[in-house]
Amino acid sequence: MTIQLPTFVQMLDFIGTFAFAISGIRLASAKRFDLFGAYVVGVTTAIGGGTFRDLMLGVPPFWMTNPFYLICSALALIWVMVFGKYVIKQQSTWFIFDSIGLALFTVVGLEKTLAHGFPWWTAIIMGTMTGAAGGVLRDVFINEEPLIFRKEIYALACVVGGLAYVACDYVGFDYRISSIVCGSVVFIMRILAVRYKLTLPILRGEE
Repeated sequence: MTIQLPTFVQMLDFIGTFAFAISGIRLASAKRFDLFGAYVVGVTTAIGGGTFRDLMLGVPPFWMTNPFYLICSALALIWVMVFGKYVIKQQSTWFIFDSIGLALFTVVGLEKTLAHGFPWWTAIIMGTMTGAAGGVLRDVFINEEPLIFRKEIYALACVVGGLAYVACDYVGFDYRISSIVCGSVVFIMRILAVRYKLTLPILRGEE
């Protein structure tokens, strides 16, 4: 019997799932959801963006063919339960895990879209959707204004990271290097945006 090791992209997907699930469960815990409600929020955060991506690419949603993503979200719930008093009270904890998930899922979305033969601009859109859509569903579930609609730089970080990936791929870098550059750009942009309160201009209506 041959044991098949996960690919580089699958490893990023698993880590991103765990990180995003923790970010959702942490916010659900702060809202005092019960265990099942917190798990639902965590799963939705982890698989929401990828589900939209796969449906638009015309392939079966990834979590319907591999139960690991649901198991990974359950492990994230247990992790929050064990380290709850540290995770829930620290605002920075949610931010770090959310940023990690955003960066890794952007890479996964890009890779999967390109692997199915779509052009680079479609890959950037799908990468952004994979990274940001789960967070939108999470915020809706916990009755918060979605982060993507606030002034903070969020989805734009995915777009810039996607452009960095395409640029690295164009000059002939290995896909692993391109993935690391893309994820790093997304993560660093989120950190800098929050640290220095970098925002996009607000579209003002009639006053």
